[in-house]
Amino acid sequence: MTGHPAQSAHTQVMHPVFGRWQHPLDDGRVQCDLCPRECKLREGQRGFCFVRSNHDGHIELDTYGRSSGFAIDPVEKKPLNHFHPGSAVLSFGTAGCNSACKFCQNWDISRARDWTRVSREAEPDDIADLAVMHNAQSVAFTYNDPIVFAEYAIDTADACREKGIHPIAVTAGYMNACARPAFYDAMDAANIDLKGFTEDFYWSVTGTHLQDVLDTIDYAVNEARTPNGEHVWVELTTLLIPGRNDDDAQLHAECAWIREHCGPDVPLHFSAFHPDYKMMDAPPTPLATLLRAREIAYAEGLNYVYTGNVHYPEGDTTYCPNPECGAVLVERDWYRILENRLSGGVAAICPECGTPIAGRW
Repeated sequence: MTGHPAQSAHTQVMHPVFGRWQHPLDDGRVQCDLCPRECKLREGQRGFCFVRSNHDGHIELDTYGRSSGFAIDPVEKKPLNHFHPGSAVLSFGTAGCNSACKFCQNWDISRARDWTRVSREAEPDDIADLAVMHNAQSVAFTYNDPIVFAEYAIDTADACREKGIHPIAVTAGYMNACARPAFYDAMDAANIDLKGFTEDFYWSVTGTHLQDVLDTIDYAVNEARTPNGEHVWVELTTLLIPGRNDDDAQLHAECAWIREHCGPDVPLHFSAFHPDYKMMDAPPTPLATLLRAREIAYAEGLNYVYTGNVHYPEGDTTYCPNPECGAVLVERDWYRILENRLSGGVAAICPECGTPIAGRW
């Protein structure tokens, strides 16, 4: 790898497509250090994600500057309920993924093998300009997992910040420790999937490992900082699949871990599963399952618990966590804001009792 100063995780990146996290092996291969798969690639080989490959002895991101498409969404659709409610977000992704979720709802993008067919050219500055043009307050890296296009996401986040646009990551969190600081410190907010709470579920259904995701969540919540020193705002999502990750023991363990490692103020979204991709034989999640999970989360001491992918306005709405108050603070129906009684920066105040409400308002 002589002659490529950007190849090491400890050297400065000299070209945007060069992978920032990699190192050479004694047998001539190059190891990608971005995620726990640590793919070891010979010349011309592609990693599991399919979008990072060995070119002339160094790993490059082949989808840098190529988006799979854009959409303007409400920020609640990410889902983020405590990050500038009701604001518009420009959403985009690329191709490829480092997970192997059998229930993937964007599999045509995440498993794409011809990204030229499903993508268009878009440099970081182009995306920031597009957000400004559409009056979007944020840009979300989503659809596929932005971990696999981390360099592109980081450069786009920097371009967005220069124009006052908030960068948001929507991710499964399957990332190595060496890459977490550069990635999460580039974001203003993130929604991280906590797909279940047993190693067996993670490996058999997603092809990844639970502990790596827990370590990422721990870092993002407790250590990641924006350039102005604020904590990166983090919310979590669990898609509940009947008979797979929705039993009481698993839900109690998950919610207890969140309380102990992240604190009670990190919002948790329980979303309903719908059959897709390789899990067409699993039934949709009943509303009763989401309500049971929500009650378990409250019983474990979490303050903000939401339901998703179902029409249940109570599960969309933000309430004061003070048990003696419980006032409606942000009333929602699906992604539509009916009333927002909160305003202010890092923490708003319940207008009824004065309890601080965590978030970015």
